[in-house]
Amino acid sequence: MTVESILSKCSNLDIREKRTVADDYLELVFLTKETKHWKKMFTDILDSAIKPEGKQPSDEQFTMTKAYGGIYPDQTLFRKEFDDTTIIAMFWPWQDDEHTTLKVAIFKK
Repeated sequence: MTVESILSKCSNLDIREKRTVADDYLELVFLTKETKHWKKMFTDILDSAIKPEGKQPSDEQFTMTKAYGGIYPDQTLFRKEFDDTTIIAMFWPWQDDEHTTLKVAIFKK
């Protein structure tokens, strides 16, 4: 799984801003009202969220996301191990209730 293949899978979704597109990291902004479509796509790719919105993150979850700003109770975290990579995806809703930042990191094993 690559950043480009993830972008390809979300080509039918509305991206408001592409902040970073690199080989191992993707950061973009979408409208919060479309969150269920984005989460469905990531559930299809990475299975269920390991930390759903509204739950306190574990120390391990915070540590694995610390380099990207951490993960907090109002945010959602997905994680899946593949043969040669681990992928995490973080959904960060904004305080304006209109936008959400999506951060995806890919780690080579």
